[in-house]
Amino acid sequence: MSTGLESVRLAWSAVPEGGDRRAVAWGLVRELLGDAGPSARLTNPCAYCGGPHGPLRVGGAPYLAGIAYARDLAVAAVVDAHATRTFAIDAEPDDASGAGLVLGAGAGRTVRDWVRVEAALKADGRGLRVDPALVEVREDADGWTAAIPGRAVPLRGRDLAGPPGVLVSAVTDDPAAAGAPAGRASP
Repeated sequence: MSTGLESVRLAWSAVPEGGDRRAVAWGLVRELLGDAGPSARLTNPCAYCGGPHGPLRVGGAPYLAGIAYARDLAVAAVVDAHATRTFAIDAEPDDASGAGLVLGAGAGRTVRDWVRVEAALKADGRGLRVDPALVEVREDADGWTAAIPGRAVPLRGRDLAGPPGVLVSAVTDDPAAAGAPAGRASP
């Protein structure tokens, strides 16, 4: 099944002490966009207040982008916008097994669970306005799905190979569940 996640490109870089982590992340996105990077318009308006802290939007290039931060690292990813309508990532430091419990994220949630839930909530667009403990993540042969209260269609996720010691998950909409064509993945 094509989920759009096949075309994800991922990059990361250390943020210098006292450096602007957003500038580092946006620089990574521009690099991932290749030839389209220099002319792409990157913005991140909040849907609720208009401030510059919402999901990253790419104008002038056929890509969706996501960014996350883990320790002193900026992590960025892009995906072909023809392959999906929704995209987000999250990254968190691993405790060496991914099984460490995360406080405040719901009973029994592991770091891996939290990365998946946070990516799904970012992709949903409501973020932590939805109680993370109510997000239901189920693994399957193609990765995992996340059912979010108030969202009719589950999101499709996959764990990515990121920087050493950091767990990364990416999420797209699930075209098969929505009955829409899955689109195409970039070569």
